[in-house]
Amino acid sequence: MKINKLSIAAFFIFFLTPLKKIEWLIPLFYWITIVLLISVEFFGISKLGAKRWLDIPFVHFTIQPSEIFKPAFILMLAYLIKQNPPQEKGYGWKDFIRLSFYILLPFILIAKEPDLGTALILLLLGYGTLFVIGVNKKIWISLAILIGLASPILYNSLHDYQKKRIADFLSETPSYHVKQSIIAIGSGGLSGKDKDEATQTHYKFLPISTSDFIFAYTVERFGFWGALGIIGLYALLIVHLMTLNYKLKEDPFAQVITSGISLLIFFYMSVNIAMTIGLAPVVGVPLPFFSYGGSSFITFFALFG
Repeated sequence: MKINKLSIAAFFIFFLTPLKKIEWLIPLFYWITIVLLISVEFFGISKLGAKRWLDIPFVHFTIQPSEIFKPAFILMLAYLIKQNPPQEKGYGWKDFIRLSFYILLPFILIAKEPDLGTALILLLLGYGTLFVIGVNKKIWISLAILIGLASPILYNSLHDYQKKRIADFLSETPSYHVKQSIIAIGSGGLSGKDKDEATQTHYKFLPISTSDFIFAYTVERFGFWGALGIIGLYALLIVHLMTLNYKLKEDPFAQVITSGISLLIFFYMSVNIAMTIGLAPVVGVPLPFFSYGGSSFITFFALFG
């Protein structure tokens, strides 16, 4: 109930705030969230082997700065791109490197927690937004070659548990979590099962069924048609937002925000569903508006506000 009230409050705060009239505050908002990300290293509390949360004194409530950062990140990109829109051929190297600083800084801080799933999604969100807005194609080709050459070094820099997730993903035998998820999805059939007959969730074989693996739980209960309905709703929402993106070409600020939100939903939905069916490594990525979780729920309400 507390999370619902905070989510609604976040929605109306952003909804009623005239962002374009006070856009000069956006850099301050961005840097405050960066300070929060840095403070996790010194004052953060650990859960499940990762230090990602800050404890709010006297109210017995924790916040995850990486979630609060997402609205600040999208708004900062919108602010920067509005100040310096791309030329006809897109951004050149100078502007691309300047914008990359604001993308790579939070990526490094969040990946260090460690929370590589969220860090990679923000990285894709940042560069995906630049791709939509416009960057010279020679830059993308150069980056693709560079990443390909550097991939062995990047792999060796991963934590042991992250390497294990990749190894589990590439192996023929899925991990316990993924195996139970696939069984739950397969047993749902076309129309699903009653609550008492959904053995994987009823008998707790499926772990984290209300959060990371909520898609598997839903398919076991409501079957193929339920899965199709969820994916269809996300697809309609993403297409709607991308359509707005084309209507707002004369307004770079609004264009970046709609592009950023649509890409964020797409990446979260794709990664979450892919990991439940064994097509992506298991990372702590929730299903937007659907997974149980305080910080992510508040974040998406704020974004839509």
